[in-house]
Amino acid sequence: MQVAVVTFDGFNELDSFIAAALVNRCRGDGLEAFLTTPAPVVTSMNGVEVHGQRPLEFVAEAGAVLIGSGVRTRDVVADDRLLSRLPLDPARQLIGSQCSGALVLARLGLLDGRPACTDTVSRPFVEDLGVPVLDAPFHSAGNIATAGGCMASQYLGAWVISRTLGDRAVREVVGYTAPVGERRETVDRVLRAVRTGERAALG
Repeated sequence: MQVAVVTFDGFNELDSFIAAALVNRCRGDGLEAFLTTPAPVVTSMNGVEVHGQRPLEFVAEAGAVLIGSGVRTRDVVADDRLLSRLPLDPARQLIGSQCSGALVLARLGLLDGRPACTDTVSRPFVEDLGVPVLDAPFHSAGNIATAGGCMASQYLGAWVISRTLGDRAVREVVGYTAPVGERRETVDRVLRAVRTGERAALG
């Protein structure tokens, strides 16, 4: 499966890079992530210039799409032409958002009737779109997931890995990237967050 990590100008490096890096640990098993951008080069909120690996149109063929966060997300959701380049389909794709990326999912109508997770700065703007915001780092329902807080991007990456390759792959990837001496607690925490988010959706 190919994963589009949608990355706009003003993006948060932690949001895009962490999820993409975790997923790309599974290349050998056929799961691969690509930074997917609306222009050949995008610049992060801290001035880091990144060459996109795939154009935005790649989202139509990707099996999973993760919408990253950034300081210009409100400009993104105000741009109907840009949003029209995101033909997302939860019937055949895993779709996730990180922090202010929830604004994109809301504007695309993908969060109708669904609660979501986002960061504290984005929360009032997400709520203004009629989406109830959870005080939690991760939530998923069916093929749609949202994460809140920069470091929750590891939960979003783990969710994609779990849904495609299973929890064993999550344990291997998260265990490898965990701080030395904290492997077990990190793996357990990540899997617990993903499972808690799923159980909350089931009620």
